[in-house]
Amino acid sequence: MNITAKTTLTALFASPCKHSLSPIMHNKSFEKLSLDYVYLAFEVDKNNLKEAVASIKTLNMRGVNLSMPNKKEVIQYLDNISESARLSQSVNTIVNDNGVLTGHSTDGKGFIKSLEEENVNIKNSDVTILGIGGASISIITEFALYGVKEISVFKRDDNWTEQKKIIDNIQDKTNCKIELYTLDNKKELKKQIDKSKLLINATSVGMKEDASIIEDKTFFRDDLIVADCIYSPAKTKLLQIAEKENCKIINGMGMLLYQGALAFEMWTSKKMPVDYIKNIIFN
Repeated sequence: MNITAKTTLTALFASPCKHSLSPIMHNKSFEKLSLDYVYLAFEVDKNNLKEAVASIKTLNMRGVNLSMPNKKEVIQYLDNISESARLSQSVNTIVNDNGVLTGHSTDGKGFIKSLEEENVNIKNSDVTILGIGGASISIITEFALYGVKEISVFKRDDNWTEQKKIIDNIQDKTNCKIELYTLDNKKELKKQIDKSKLLINATSVGMKEDASIIEDKTFFRDDLIVADCIYSPAKTKLLQIAEKENCKIINGMGMLLYQGALAFEMWTSKKMPVDYIKNIIFN
C-alpha cells in the first residue's frame, strides 16, 4: 500500500482500539481493489469524542467506525442519522459527504448476515440477549425488523429508564415483544433461555478476562445456539462452556466482517472482497 498526498483517510474511534481487526480488514480490502484509501485506529472515548468527530470534517476524512464507548454519545455531534440509527439510538459508522456527517448502524445487519451464513434462521423465534449497550440495541432493532417474535434482554443493573424508552419505541414500530430483566434474576434468565432458540452475549465480559457472564452449565442445552459479539478472544469462556454442552457456537468475527463490509461500501461505493478478507482474518 502506497500512502500519497491524495490518500483518503478512514478510521476507527474506540477505547480500547489496539485489539481491533478493522484496520487489517479495511486496508487489505483497499489494497485488493487498488483504492487509494487508508484505515487507522485512534484511541477515542467520551473525553475526546467531540474533538475527534470535528476532525472528520477538518481532515476531510471519508468516514469512521465507532465502537465502545462512543456509539450513543456520538449522535449529538452529527448532522444526520439513518432511520435504523435513530430507532436504536446507536451509531457505529459515520459517512462524510462534503462536510455533512451522517451516522449509520450496521452492527445489527452484520450480525444477521453472520447468522445466515451459519444457516441460523431466527424469524418467528425467541431470543435472549445479555447486555443493552450500543451493539445490543442495534441487534435488537434489526431483529425486531427482521421478524423475531420475542426478545428477552438482561441487564447487569436495573437502571434502564433510558433504554426502556428506546425499547418501547422499537416495539411500537414492529411486531416484536421485548422484555427487560436484571441479570441478578437467575430464575427468569434460565426460564427465558429455556424457551429461546438463540442466546447472545452483547456485554464486554470475556473480552479482557477469563470470565463468563453465565457459568452454570445447566443454562445450556444441545439445541441452543450461543453467540458472542466478542471476536477477540475467538472463543470466550461463555462459548467454551456452551460448546462443552454441545451447543452450536458463533463468535463475533462474522458480525465484525459484515458490519465492516457495509461501512466499506458506504465509503467507497465498492463491495468489500469478503471471501478474500475471510481467508485473512479467520486464519
